[in-house]
Amino acid sequence: MLNEFLTVNIFAFLLVFTRLGTMFMVTPGFGEGFISPRVRLSLALAVSFLVTQFVADKLPEQPVSVIALFLLLGGEVVVGLIIGGALRIAVSSLHVAGTVIAQQSGLSAAQFFDPAQMTQGAITSSFLTLVGMTMIFVTDVHYLFLQGTYASYTLFPVGQLPPFGDIADLVSGFVAGSFKLGFQISAPFLVYGLTFYIGIGLINRLMPQVQIFFVAMPLQIMLAFAVLSITVGGSITLFIDYYEETLIRFLGGG
Repeated sequence: MLNEFLTVNIFAFLLVFTRLGTMFMVTPGFGEGFISPRVRLSLALAVSFLVTQFVADKLPEQPVSVIALFLLLGGEVVVGLIIGGALRIAVSSLHVAGTVIAQQSGLSAAQFFDPAQMTQGAITSSFLTLVGMTMIFVTDVHYLFLQGTYASYTLFPVGQLPPFGDIADLVSGFVAGSFKLGFQISAPFLVYGLTFYIGIGLINRLMPQVQIFFVAMPLQIMLAFAVLSITVGGSITLFIDYYEETLIRFLGGG
């Protein structure tokens, strides 16, 4: 009986770890490439151990056949990727905003490694992404994600195919919302860039012998930094509200 008890509990723990481990691998803040794999593994194991105690009655029995077991584990991996990917899409709004800001401020050529996207990006994109992920932990929004790991078993029951049609609609809404948020954050710079280029275009018509675009470049960067310093607080607050809303809508956390 002890053997059977241990087998059932180990299977339940590993089944929970399959979903939560996948989520921790993709979720912003926890699944970044610069975080030690040991730290990510330790967090996933600890949270899986806690969640298993509360969802054990919602888990199916261990399948007899190997194929059924692989299908069950594959479904949990898909659910973890869907949840983590939705949160990653929400963070990509800062990358969109940073790219637009760089183009309007003359910093698009200043490329920097973006640790969140794991690729080269505009320096403003890297700055906004790092600030956004920092504020996720400073404002304790990451606790909503930890609560949502348990809530996900109500939204996505184990052993049942997720409603892919509804999920596709939800994810497409997140993609559209992320782009919309990115343009909302960068809206002051779109106005600034349009006004600035119209101004230097008029000056260039008045003084065609002066290379006004090269002369105005330092002024353009300085004014862009001034606008960024004024708007960055409100922009990050807007992002945190959107990220929290995404967690509540997708996981039912909070």
